[in-house]
Amino acid sequence: MSRLIDLSPSVTTRDYFQPQADIWSAVTDAYVRAERDERAAFLRAIPHVVNALPLNRAAIDAEARTVPIAFSSEEPYERWWGVEILSHDPGAVDLSRMNNGGAVLVEHSTRDHVGVVVQGSAAIDADRTGRCVARYGKSARSEEIFTDVQDGIRTLISVGYMIDELVLVKSDQKTGIDTYRATRWTPYEVSHVAVPADPTVGVGRSKIFVSGFKPANSAAPSRATQESIMPEDNLDDGGAAVATRTQQQQQAPAAPATSVQTVGDAITAERARMRDIRAVGKQWGMGEQAEQAIDAGMSVDAFRAKVMAELQDTGRVRVAESPEIGMSDREIESFSFCRALLAAHDPLNAHKIAPLENEASRAAQQKRGERTGREGSITLPADVLLRSLRVDAQKAGAAVRSLFALHGLRGQSMHTGIQMRDLVVGTPTAGGNLVATDLLGSSFIELFRNAVLFDELGVTMLTNLSGNIAIPRQTGGATAYWVAENGAPTESQQSVDQVSGTPKTVGCFTDYSRRLLLQSSIDVELFVRSDLALQMAQEAFRAAINGSGSSNEPTGLMNISGTGAVVGGTNGAAPTYDHIVDLESAVANANADGGRLAYLTNTKVRGKLRKTQEFASTNGKPVWTSAPGGAGRVGELLGYNAYTSNAVPSNLTKGTSSGVCSGIAYGNWAELLIFMWGGLDLMFDPYSLSTTGAKRLVALQDMDVNVRHATSFAVMKDALTS
Repeated sequence: MSRLIDLSPSVTTRDYFQPQADIWSAVTDAYVRAERDERAAFLRAIPHVVNALPLNRAAIDAEARTVPIAFSSEEPYERWWGVEILSHDPGAVDLSRMNNGGAVLVEHSTRDHVGVVVQGSAAIDADRTGRCVARYGKSARSEEIFTDVQDGIRTLISVGYMIDELVLVKSDQKTGIDTYRATRWTPYEVSHVAVPADPTVGVGRSKIFVSGFKPANSAAPSRATQESIMPEDNLDDGGAAVATRTQQQQQAPAAPATSVQTVGDAITAERARMRDIRAVGKQWGMGEQAEQAIDAGMSVDAFRAKVMAELQDTGRVRVAESPEIGMSDREIESFSFCRALLAAHDPLNAHKIAPLENEASRAAQQKRGERTGREGSITLPADVLLRSLRVDAQKAGAAVRSLFALHGLRGQSMHTGIQMRDLVVGTPTAGGNLVATDLLGSSFIELFRNAVLFDELGVTMLTNLSGNIAIPRQTGGATAYWVAENGAPTESQQSVDQVSGTPKTVGCFTDYSRRLLLQSSIDVELFVRSDLALQMAQEAFRAAINGSGSSNEPTGLMNISGTGAVVGGTNGAAPTYDHIVDLESAVANANADGGRLAYLTNTKVRGKLRKTQEFASTNGKPVWTSAPGGAGRVGELLGYNAYTSNAVPSNLTKGTSSGVCSGIAYGNWAELLIFMWGGLDLMFDPYSLSTTGAKRLVALQDMDVNVRHATSFAVMKDALTS
């Protein structure tokens, strides 16, 4: 089966004064890169080759100063990269350059120009030989060469040509030698040559070798194959080197063949490059570009970069960008939640009420590819959500305590679904007492984390995301084997999959009076941020622990498959010391007992374990103990921190125990992932409370929950507390 090779006809030039070693190093690189697996190309850097035949002295016309010469044949010749045959089929030889005044040179040196090819004389004869008529000049040098030709001193004529297309016609698996047929080639000059490298074959060639390049497993060079550097005169007018084919009638012992396996390693690397580039091209439907990259000698990494750039330009692939819009520190500090709310409340005058906030909102929407200027809505950019207000921290504790006291919470209570809070002026506990005071202004994300147990447990928060997320996860490792001497281990490899995160929207709403937003300053700013953060954090934490995985909810830890399971009984059972130990053992047995290990349950289980002894009837130590220096929701189980949150369900069912079972979870909480996509959308509902003049604010945030390794956790879902 033949293989087609397209070669660029362009001539690569080099500086004549460049060191020869560098030139021939480039020659070697060109040949090494040329070996192909399915599609090979040779001599891109040096596309010139020459062929030599004896001239016919009897046909010399001394008066016209012309000499008919044969310059090419189909005699095979073994080069170091394989066997080359020049096709003389109709249309295979492009004689346009020869018939347009092709040069007659000496030793292929453009500095030794002694004649021209008579226009229209170049042709391919019936004997499949290329012939032309050379006419010599009258300069002293031309006269000297023409005289030597007449006297029989210069008997060899050589042709320089460019290979435009090669076909692999034979591949010998035993010798590793490939035979190529040049199905399109262009002769462009003829030269007088002096000494052939191989005088024993029908068409010998003067060989080009690279200084320092010694083919492995090859015979020692004889007189006919001695390696040498071509003189600088053997450069064309652009500085490109020229290879030669020669023949003369002299007979000599044949030179041993040179093996083309000398570049095995380089060929293997080249085939790998081609294979990888084609794989990338096939994956993205860019096969033609892959072939062009192979021809151009492009590396795999460079082609990958080119593909990704082109896909991004065409919109087929969007590289994830930061959702931040590039606000300066001063702009972030000047950004007001309250003004943003007022702008959403009055969209027609938003550009006057809150020019900075309105412009930032539009930029954030554009960044996310959304339609801008939605009536009654505003988007808080990620720049603002991730940065803190610069305020006095001395009153931080009081402010935060006031906030949580207002909600009747200490941070551990959980409310499911959409939340609501009403804030009005004139009601001290509902925002009326908020006056201009310097308070701590945490970023929205920090408030979100602190509102529940994300920080205490060490949950991994991935914020400021853009697009769908996929995190590599190793699911299996390589296997080690004991082997006998000279034995080989069985092949094995790691297995991987991905932990994905897809935006799911959580929403909450609260009611504000317009007067509250107008009259208060940074206190309301903090209050509004904290209120929204608290509500969203509570719902996010509930979903992270007990999300159903349906109705647009993430799948929570208690419902993720693959976690360790501890069973109380057919109809559930009261939690005991044994169950707590079994939870720890389930994680340890999976070799996952590292990282941020802790227990999490609800307040009902905590109360039950406080009244349960480690060993029954001993009147000894309770299972749940207070952590040193800890209070409230922090305790100890088996020496690990134990936390309580009513996000852990207490209404589960097991057997006949319907709606009364509680959950207990243990594991490495750093493996629990909370994904948050940048930008908080705020929308005013002007109709629900239209009779009172108050406005309902709806907040929407994109987030998701997943677990990196389910075996890092163990759960019990049938603990009975009464």
